[in-house]
Amino acid sequence: MSSRGLLPLMNLVRVKGVPILQQLHLEERLLRTSSQNWCIVNDGTNEPTIVMGISGKPAELLETDSVLQDKIPVVKRFTGGGTVIVDHRTVFVTIICNTDALPSVQPYPRPIMSWSSQLYSKVFQGVGDFSLRENDYVFGNHKFGGNAQSITKGRWVHHTSFLWDYETMNMAYLKLPKRAPDYRQARDHSDFICRMKDYISRQEFISRTISALGSQFSVTSLELESFDCPDDTKFRPSSRLLGKQELEENLESESGNVILQSL
Repeated sequence: MSSRGLLPLMNLVRVKGVPILQQLHLEERLLRTSSQNWCIVNDGTNEPTIVMGISGKPAELLETDSVLQDKIPVVKRFTGGGTVIVDHRTVFVTIICNTDALPSVQPYPRPIMSWSSQLYSKVFQGVGDFSLRENDYVFGNHKFGGNAQSITKGRWVHHTSFLWDYETMNMAYLKLPKRAPDYRQARDHSDFICRMKDYISRQEFISRTISALGSQFSVTSLELESFDCPDDTKFRPSSRLLGKQELEENLESESGNVILQSL
């Protein structure tokens, strides 16, 4: 808060069906080139897309042969975190913030996660058994929200993919990760995740999220003229679509490892 005790300003951008790669490019641009606080709510993305963390390795995380055969796009994002498959059933919420806007929140992963869980506790008040478990948002023992972050000098981004609904068959493109949260207990995707639609309507979730933000920020809705990066900026986004050759190389590497292990 300022010396007058006013709430810090937050720009709210609400969109629907924006491609996830385009959204990630916007997020990174706002993180690195803007000095304002932003919240982006994207109600679904246009086609099924796998999104991996910046250090993710396709051979370890994906059923690469199926991904290639079915031509599922694979994006590597600019933040850390795990791997998800998203589509028009997913709701995305991104918060980009100056560290001095929330001086009580230290600019490190755990304090930011703690703050975000308190924010969403307001959103899900009276809805299910909500909690933060090992960086995931869960109802009881089942995950419905995956988080990732990036922290820069004076600013940070926290973004979440909320599984309002999902296609069970799409989960078959994802392997059980080697590094999984303890509470997962080696459960496959169908036993590990749940659908938000069984707990709350889509529009109620979005309106509650905006209301919760309004308890800590002075929220102003904005329309963005373009999601593309202006020509006059030197910013170059680091989130990118993985090429077929990269995925095929990972598949070959994976096949080689299987042969070696069988010798």
